[in-house]
Amino acid sequence: MSEVVTGEAVVVEVRVAQLPSRALAFLIDWAVQWAVIILAVVLVTQASVVTDESLATGLLILFVVLVTVGYPVAFETITRGRSLGKLALGLRVVSDDGGPERFRQALFRGLAGFLEFWTFAGAPALITSLLNQRGKRLGDVFAGTTVIGERSPQQAPPPEMPPSLASWAATLELSGLSDDLANTARQYLSRWNQLSPHTRDEMGLRVAARISAQVAPPPPPGVPPYAYLAAVLAERRRREEIRLARVRSTPPPYGPQGLGVQGLGVQRYGVPAPTPPTAPRAAEPPRGEAPTTSGGFVPPV
Repeated sequence: MSEVVTGEAVVVEVRVAQLPSRALAFLIDWAVQWAVIILAVVLVTQASVVTDESLATGLLILFVVLVTVGYPVAFETITRGRSLGKLALGLRVVSDDGGPERFRQALFRGLAGFLEFWTFAGAPALITSLLNQRGKRLGDVFAGTTVIGERSPQQAPPPEMPPSLASWAATLELSGLSDDLANTARQYLSRWNQLSPHTRDEMGLRVAARISAQVAPPPPPGVPPYAYLAAVLAERRRREEIRLARVRSTPPPYGPQGLGVQGLGVQRYGVPAPTPPTAPRAAEPPRGEAPTTSGGFVPPV
């Protein structure tokens, strides 16, 4: 995984394509290009019988340039970063900011690819990809692009809440549980069936001890590490789903939708905008008592 910063200053994690998958995608594109070149040579050779030899040579050079440079540029521009090989391997070329690849970037990659693969047999691309942290070749460095993998590996289903621990998990204080430690516990649970009994118990006790240091109250006596970790992660996921549901149901912060600029009472082009209707005033609480908000918070009097 690698992080990219979008134009809105948002950090997004992407899965950078590995060198073997990129090499296999290139071999597929390379085979397609050679097939088209061989077909073009056959057609030009047949046409040279009735045409001028210099014209046939010019047509052959034109076909070679169109295949070696125009093929990747055209495909990556039309499909937003995917050639036939990348489409087969689930890869895509994106900008360094995570946006789609543009024509200018595809052109830079195509011209650099002609030198890297067709002139120097791929040696510059291999060396640069091994030295670059994101596996970029020279074309990616010049164009400001990155090749990512769109097919994420299949993940194990999230752990389910053990029924006997549901009531205890509802009382957990999870604010101190870090994301890294939660991911460690999740990976342990996903590989639980693949571990040997000794490694399974040893690793489970170690991960459970680290989580119990950040989560309170402690589990009931006799709870195995697997059930304890599953209960903590299931409760954490349940609370996160509730929080997201509340955020989605929250009304917009700037009043009802559809009012636009005029709905906010802003004068535009010298014409005063209509004032939005005011809501009926709520009844004032008795003196000495503070109103209670919807979240249960009581402000001081």
